[in-house]
Amino acid sequence: MEREDRVRRSDLLNRIAGLKEAFLAAKKLSPTKLAARIRNIGYHCQKCGECCRGEDNSVVVFPDEIRQLIVATGQEWLEVVVPPKEGEWDKDGCFHTLEWRLKKEGESCRFYQNGRCSVYPDRPMLCRTYPFYLDNCELMCSECRGLDGKMESDEADKMAEQLIMRHLVEIQEAIALLERYRDFERGEARKGGGCIVHDSEGEHWIAPEKLMR
Repeated sequence: MEREDRVRRSDLLNRIAGLKEAFLAAKKLSPTKLAARIRNIGYHCQKCGECCRGEDNSVVVFPDEIRQLIVATGQEWLEVVVPPKEGEWDKDGCFHTLEWRLKKEGESCRFYQNGRCSVYPDRPMLCRTYPFYLDNCELMCSECRGLDGKMESDEADKMAEQLIMRHLVEIQEAIALLERYRDFERGEARKGGGCIVHDSEGEHWIAPEKLMR
C-alpha cells in the first residue's frame, strides 16, 4: 500500500509539473496569429441550439463561473450544476468525482429556454468560445453547423483572446485541483453514500438526499 501511495504521489507531482509547463507555453500564444487561424476557418452562429442540447453535451464549469450564475439567477449551487457521473467509490461508499457540469433538464441545458440561452451574458467560457478550443495550445474545432461561416476581424480577435484566457484558466484550475486533491482508499458503491466533488477549491460534500433532488 505504501508503494502504491508513493507511485500515486509521484504521478500527481509529475502531472502538476507538466501543467505548469503547459501554462507557460499558453502564455506565449499570439492572439494575432490565433485570430488569423480562426478567421481562416470561419464561424457564424446559426442559433440552432444544437450545442445546448443532446445526451452527450456536457459543459464543464468552474467555481467562479458557478457563483456568477448563482448571482445572475438567484438559484442555489445544485440548481445550477451537478457532479459528473464518472468517478470512483471510497471504502465508506461515497462517490468521488472531479469538477462540475451545468445541470440539464432532459437532454437540454436547463438554461436553454424558449430556443435561447437565458443566461447569455453570464454564460461559461466553454459556451463563449464554442465551437473552438485549445488542446496543448493547438486550435481545435467541435462539430458545429456554424463553421465556415463569414467572420469579421474583430470577432476573430475577440474569440482568440477568450480562447487563450479559457485555456489559461483551465490549466490553472487543473493545477489547483491536483494540489488540493486528497487520495482515498477505494471501495464499493453503498446505499446511502454521499458524493464528494474535487475541484480547484478542494472537496465539496453532497449529502445523499440532495443528490436525489
